[in-house]
Amino acid sequence: MPRTVARDSDALKRAREAFAQRAWADAFRLFTALDEESPLGPEDLGMLCWAAGLSGGDGQQMSLLERLHRLLLEEERPLEAARVGFWIGHRLNAQGKSGEASGWFARVERLLAREGRPCAEEGFLKLPVAQRHLARGECDEAFAAAAEAASIGERFAEPDLVTIARSVQGRARLRQGRLREGLKLLDEAMVMVTTEGLSPVVPALVYCTLIDGCRQVYALDRCREWTAALARWCDAQPQLVTFSGICQVHRVEVLELNGEWDAAAEEARRACERVAAGMDPVAAPAAFYQHGEMHRLRGELDRAEEAYREAHRLGREPQPGMSLLRLAQGKADAALGSIRSALAAVGEPLARARLLPAAVEIALGAGDVGFAEEASTELQRIAARFDSEVLVAMAAQARGAVLLGKGDATGAIDALHPALATWQRLGAPYLAARVRVVIGLACRALGDEDGACLELDAARKVFVALGAEPDLARLAAPVPAQRAERPDGLTPRELEVLGLVAAGKTNKAIARELFLSEKTVDRHMSNIFLKLGVSSRAAATAYAFTHKLV
Repeated sequence: MPRTVARDSDALKRAREAFAQRAWADAFRLFTALDEESPLGPEDLGMLCWAAGLSGGDGQQMSLLERLHRLLLEEERPLEAARVGFWIGHRLNAQGKSGEASGWFARVERLLAREGRPCAEEGFLKLPVAQRHLARGECDEAFAAAAEAASIGERFAEPDLVTIARSVQGRARLRQGRLREGLKLLDEAMVMVTTEGLSPVVPALVYCTLIDGCRQVYALDRCREWTAALARWCDAQPQLVTFSGICQVHRVEVLELNGEWDAAAEEARRACERVAAGMDPVAAPAAFYQHGEMHRLRGELDRAEEAYREAHRLGREPQPGMSLLRLAQGKADAALGSIRSALAAVGEPLARARLLPAAVEIALGAGDVGFAEEASTELQRIAARFDSEVLVAMAAQARGAVLLGKGDATGAIDALHPALATWQRLGAPYLAARVRVVIGLACRALGDEDGACLELDAARKVFVALGAEPDLARLAAPVPAQRAERPDGLTPRELEVLGLVAAGKTNKAIARELFLSEKTVDRHMSNIFLKLGVSSRAAATAYAFTHKLV
């Protein structure tokens, strides 16, 4: 039996105090020094394991956990060894090493079978089963496995197990569109995080699960609340490395939504620096994607592309950001192809809902009103299924843009006002400003220039305050006078193109001015000729002057 450090040593006392105070780097350093002098016993070795992981020493944590597992088996403490084996499997799963993780879970299962008596560890083994079902979209099975885990946790008074299981149950219900039930379960898990005596790593696991679940169903109020709680939890542990990266990513998303773009851009930069140093497999791709988003929104297109490419290299598909970037670069056809490809690769409704608003915007920019309408209709169906206020607002915003693209300005305004009210209530100034732009253009199409100026000026002030240069550039583009439900059937974009043709501009110049590709302008010109029954630019120009379009 290896000799262990005396329990009453001053050094050991300092190490335990550092652990209790959540000074993870100090605890890791102190316990490591003691362990080098003489091997630690199981309890202190367990603290060293968690201190290693939480201070960023993930590789060291794994070797320490394996050593702790062996030590507990040697001391004939099989249930504790099984618990450690579960955490090893859990960490391997998080690293994408599912084969090794499965091996560890099988080892734990054999240990428990050998014991042959009910125990809390059986409940922990239900958790990876529930997660596998959830990953496959088998939500009923995931819920049942997590419910069984929670029941076992309650029977053995295991708050860690109950809290994690409740969060998985909530995620399963959210995926099924049962939002109220799912959010109630996540709320219960959150209460347990703030009141129960959980092990060091569990609060962060649950925080991240809750926030990600709420992001997926667009429960933005809870995202704000729980991201703030996660930030407080991380900030109270200055030496925490693990989880602080994903915390920063969530914070960037909330700051962007709140209209605090300077702070969001700085937090995105810091998040990328932090995760690049530690190469967190979860936080790193998300951090670079969010960094790309902030660059794109501010018109820093080359830097946005660099960040998106890095996110892709690290394992995250950079959509819809990359497609919207192509649109901003004037490559509307490339953007359309890219967003179509992204949609083809995704089947899960909520994941598609993240792409569909961009699909509408890109399709309208490329002159493909039919595809824009298809995307808008699908988004409406998803919003109806999941009964989410935010999804309903997204769908209404998309529908309003499509209706305006089809020349129905009155219908567009009717659709857009509820969306504007939602974004204003949620305190999302950029999203509200984007809706105001479309309302302003619809007012102009109806001949209400005062209404158009009010909406567009309000949007402009927000874009200036945020530094949203691409949006400001689009506002500055010339917009010819329009009429709703035009007998010639020209869309607002086609009227823009026709106005520039009548002004004597070439297709190349029009493409540059409207941030489109020449191929897209050619398509618009073909549509214009067809709708007007003309065959030349001169005839189209004559029509424009005759009907006072310029």
